[in-house]
Amino acid sequence: MGRSRANVRYPLMLTILGFAMIATFLVLIMMKKMSPIAALVLIPAAFCVFVGKGAKLGDYVIDGVTGLAPTAAMLMFAIVYFGVMIDVGLFDPIVRGILRFCKADPMRIVVGTAVLAAIVSLDGDGSTTFMITVSAMYPLYKRLKMSLVVMTGVAAMANGVMNTLPWGGPTARAATALKVDAGDVFVPMIPALAVGLVAVIGLAYVLGVRERRRLGTLALDEVLVTEKETETVLVGAGGTGTPDSPAPGGGSGTTTGTTTGSDDADHERFAALDPDRPTLRPRLYWFNALLTVVLLTAMIMELLPIPVLFLLGAALALSVNFPHIPDQKARLAAHADNVLNVSGMVFAAAVFTGVLQGTGMVDHMATWMVDVIPEAMGPHMALVTGVLSLPLTYFMSNDGFYFGVLPVLAEAGAAHGVTPLEMARASLVGQPLHMSSPLVPAVYVLVGMAKVEFGDHTRFVVKWAAATCLVILGAGILFGTI
Repeated sequence: MGRSRANVRYPLMLTILGFAMIATFLVLIMMKKMSPIAALVLIPAAFCVFVGKGAKLGDYVIDGVTGLAPTAAMLMFAIVYFGVMIDVGLFDPIVRGILRFCKADPMRIVVGTAVLAAIVSLDGDGSTTFMITVSAMYPLYKRLKMSLVVMTGVAAMANGVMNTLPWGGPTARAATALKVDAGDVFVPMIPALAVGLVAVIGLAYVLGVRERRRLGTLALDEVLVTEKETETVLVGAGGTGTPDSPAPGGGSGTTTGTTTGSDDADHERFAALDPDRPTLRPRLYWFNALLTVVLLTAMIMELLPIPVLFLLGAALALSVNFPHIPDQKARLAAHADNVLNVSGMVFAAAVFTGVLQGTGMVDHMATWMVDVIPEAMGPHMALVTGVLSLPLTYFMSNDGFYFGVLPVLAEAGAAHGVTPLEMARASLVGQPLHMSSPLVPAVYVLVGMAKVEFGDHTRFVVKWAAATCLVILGAGILFGTI
């Protein structure tokens, strides 16, 4: 009888400890008491010891690292590849073309902002996307006195849709947490994500028309004329200027600062599009463009595993564009921070997911959730996950949602026949809203460079981003991928 009661209490204890471990992880990273990497490692290790399975911690971690190594390799070499493509100027003509398309027409400027942010988001890094987008578009918005929150909102939503690329982070996290292939998650979602991107561009058109009615249309030369208050356009869109030009409103009192030090920092960040940077390789432009097209096509057609494709692509791009070893080392060093942060996060997640699964916590938590979710909702867990991804990825980090919540929802869905792939795809729906979350560092790069108050950005973007998320969810259901 005593053994029977113990058998009942032990699953209950694992359930409670599982939720406690996730809650502890979420609270500490949301309060910024621990870095995500430290929290992913130390918290599950402590709970593993507390459960009485500390001796097996090594096995859990090794199993997790073995399974996550391909994902980490894919992220590492994808960041290097697209970083090199930005360095050598692959995206510079695209930026110049968008600026020519805009022609100082507010509608075209807003649509161009969405298109530019979407294209540059191919590098998978939100901060880089916002740096390039704002450096190119800010002078036009400022000179025409257009609403800067329109620029930040459209850029954030476009980047949020594109952030679902396998090397962008969320897809890799979902694949990591549920132990599925990132390509199997992403490729079937392409039609739904395309609909979402079209919705963002359509919204940009509507907002642009509204701005056009408010402001009218000027000639491009009137906008890019050199003035004391005009920022430098670094891709040679037709204007002139110097890096030392003071920021608009050169006085004090702005939250982002308009001091010389701030201007110097902005100029350093804008260097990614400096037309005179030494890393440009104009003679190799068509080689790099063809290499990128071939790489993305091979990824979509699944000719080789995604990590192998980016490994080969990064090695080839470095060797051709920078044949001298010191130059290759310099490019790798320039992107080392992003590589280390992302790959380190993946390997740290091996501890969290390994303990959660190895101790049996996730199984017992899923059993409990299956019991409390109405039976009628069980077969629709993918839909439930898609809806929940909006508030959960906004109020918590991607790490907290994908490593803490998604595995539990997936286990609950599995009991009703919902596959992990469907759950992983549904979990991506909330990304357009997530990119404006106060927990996303890149959003502060966006609002800071655009000199927009974060509160103003939030009030503007939340409703539109949530609508974009629901469009993607509806399209995913319609196409049968969710």
